[in-house]
Amino acid sequence: MGLALAAELNHYPGPRHVLELAHGLDLSARQQEEVRGIEHTMRARVRELGARVIEKERRLDQAFANGLITGTELRELTDEIARLQGDLRYAHLSAHLDVRRTLTEEQIARYDQLRGYRGATAPR
Repeated sequence: MGLALAAELNHYPGPRHVLELAHGLDLSARQQEEVRGIEHTMRARVRELGARVIEKERRLDQAFANGLITGTELRELTDEIARLQGDLRYAHLSAHLDVRRTLTEEQIARYDQLRGYRGATAPR
């Protein structure tokens, strides 16, 4: 879904990829522990939010399938789904923000290089 693409492409590394590249980034034990904590917190929040989105989508689908949807219910459900999707994106992006504070500028530059975000073929 590209929920954290804005961060990823602008020098805000993601926790999962940082942990995958820990050796190449020369992460300290403390940094690895911090990033694991960030990832764990994010995953728990994302799972909860994802389950709530699925439930609201299920309710929306059922209301249409049963022919019982009203304009008011449609507005409420779509507003709630949009809010939850925003919360989901926030959870992903804020993890990138937290990871950036954990790394050095050199590690961030190395991350960008390892992920292919530097050079002539890098995404813009």
